[in-house]
Amino acid sequence: MKWVMAIIKPFKMDEVREALAESGVLGMTVTEVKGFGRQQGHTELYRGAEYVVDFLPKLKLEMAIQDDNVDSVIEAISKAAYTGKIGDGKIFVFDLEQSIRIRTNELGEDAL
Repeated sequence: MKWVMAIIKPFKMDEVREALAESGVLGMTVTEVKGFGRQQGHTELYRGAEYVVDFLPKLKLEMAIQDDNVDSVIEAISKAAYTGKIGDGKIFVFDLEQSIRIRTNELGEDAL
């Protein structure tokens, strides 16, 4: 099993969710986060005054995936979140040792 974490632009959420549903993802956790990468934030103009926005709003998606579905999930996120501009986001994949469904005590991939 794998733990997939993706950081995406907020306005791409609906497209990413639809793409993940088509690739077989049954559930995920979404968190509103703020951060920056290589772009180091940006400058905005408000009522004639310029100010720096250091941390940009992003969404963090987290999901547990079966090993054989990881490539299709990565491809779905990559295609749906792509704008071609800086700040499109990142995908991280971690090994997941164990999962347990609390209600039924199912273990491993059965718990997903």
